[in-house]
Amino acid sequence: MIDKDRVRLMTKMAKYEDTKAKEDFKIIGYYKKDYASFNTWITAIWITIGYGIVLAFSLFLMPSLFIQNLTIEKLINVGAIVIGVYVFVLVTYCVYASSFFKNRYDQAHHRVKKYYQELTILRKRYMKEKR
Repeated sequence: MIDKDRVRLMTKMAKYEDTKAKEDFKIIGYYKKDYASFNTWITAIWITIGYGIVLAFSLFLMPSLFIQNLTIEKLINVGAIVIGVYVFVLVTYCVYASSFFKNRYDQAHHRVKKYYQELTILRKRYMKEKR
């Protein structure tokens, strides 16, 4: 005889396996701190590349603004501003990324834990049926 609750549980578990399980198990393969740190470093690298590209384009598109009346004092001021903005953007994005990836890890951990609990429930139902 078909147990409707067991079929519902198996359907729910199969849906999870088809959608998020693969990514969740990859995430859970790391420790929380390692996962967040690794992805934060990747974010920092991409922010640096993006900031460099924006800076290069701005120098390329408006060279007269930077070259006109250029002095050492202006060059130092512009350099300080560019570095200051870069540090601010980098720190802001890294703090956000760290928080984001820790939250993402927690959600994946919760889903995997729930999946294992459902597997245990399903196993108990099978064992009960065999008796």
